[in-house]
Amino acid sequence: MPREIVGDLRVFLAVARERNFTRAAAQIGMSQSALSHAIRELEERLGVRLLTRTTRSVSLTQAGERVLQAVGPRLGEIDTALAALRESREKPAGTVRITATEHAIDSVIWPKLAKVMWEYPEIKVEFVIDYGLTDIVKERYDAGVRYGEYVAKDMIAVRIGPDTRVAVVAAPSYFAKRSRPQTPHDLAAHDCINLRTPTHGGLFAWEFEKEGRELNVHVEGRFIFNGMYQVVNAALDGYGIAYMEEEFALAHIADGRLVRVLEDWCPPFTGYHLYYPSRRQASTAFTVVAEALRYRG
Repeated sequence: MPREIVGDLRVFLAVARERNFTRAAAQIGMSQSALSHAIRELEERLGVRLLTRTTRSVSLTQAGERVLQAVGPRLGEIDTALAALRESREKPAGTVRITATEHAIDSVIWPKLAKVMWEYPEIKVEFVIDYGLTDIVKERYDAGVRYGEYVAKDMIAVRIGPDTRVAVVAAPSYFAKRSRPQTPHDLAAHDCINLRTPTHGGLFAWEFEKEGRELNVHVEGRFIFNGMYQVVNAALDGYGIAYMEEEFALAHIADGRLVRVLEDWCPPFTGYHLYYPSRRQASTAFTVVAEALRYRG
């Protein structure tokens, strides 16, 4: 493939991902006129139109979408491999991008990295907080963090945290006016504080298990949040029953600000895992980060 086409393809991919000429030009460090010229030359070489441009927007044609899907991942793999070669020197260096929830970062990732990153001043780590099931390949993250059962089978998974549990809790002031639920079905008669996940836009289902019986319960209530810390605050203020990772609730349970219910319906489940594509060529920087996070019991 001629070197000029490779360069023009990189320009096209920047525009295709940003859907904006100005942002794409800033991202790759070239003028808008040079960027537009590169796109025109690529379209002429390929003999197809890749982008539809108006004064307000940029969109992909069908041909442009095919190029994005076919070429984008391959150039990404080439860039990763070249970056790994550049970084294969005595001191690991480079940027590692990780997407995770606030809780995963605060409770597992940061405490571990904070102990060792002083030793690697040339490694940069970018954290992106996300409650959705983000496609880390499409979004060009180096890795993501999820509970073990949510990691796709085609990914490599590294355990970074112990098993955990969920806790179903409410403030004593809430239970002063309402009876405590004895089974998950009883939640239908209660005000529950919901979490909306961005992946599908739906409300998070409350999952329960007891003696091999599994239940997914959709609950109702006055308040919906898309962050867990806000769910905790609403529960502390007595606005309903909340469903959360146990670590969020334990200190508040200990000091009497929250009361736990349905504990026998909340068995342990697999803890946090760092996951990344099986075909990923790991850079030295990524290897340092992954090893620092690995769970050792």
